[in-house]
Amino acid sequence: MRGAAAQLGELLGTSPDSVSAVRPTPDGWTADVEVVELERVPDTMTVMATYRVMLDPQGRLLGYERVRRYARGQLDRQR
Repeated sequence: MRGAAAQLGELLGTSPDSVSAVRPTPDGWTADVEVVELERVPDTMTVMATYRVMLDPQGRLLGYERVRRYARGQLDRQR
């Protein structure tokens, strides 16, 4: 997963913050990677994004999409 996060970081031009989910799929893996999109002061106003990456069985990046954007201090609401 570190390799996939690093590949995504190279494509986006930023460093990944963390990997928040990993799931096996019939064709490999998917992972949700948290990325800093825009640094702000205070830090709780920094704009973050969750990217879903698709990986082959060896962990090579096949594709990605941004699935969420949020302020670092924002909590998810219960549904």
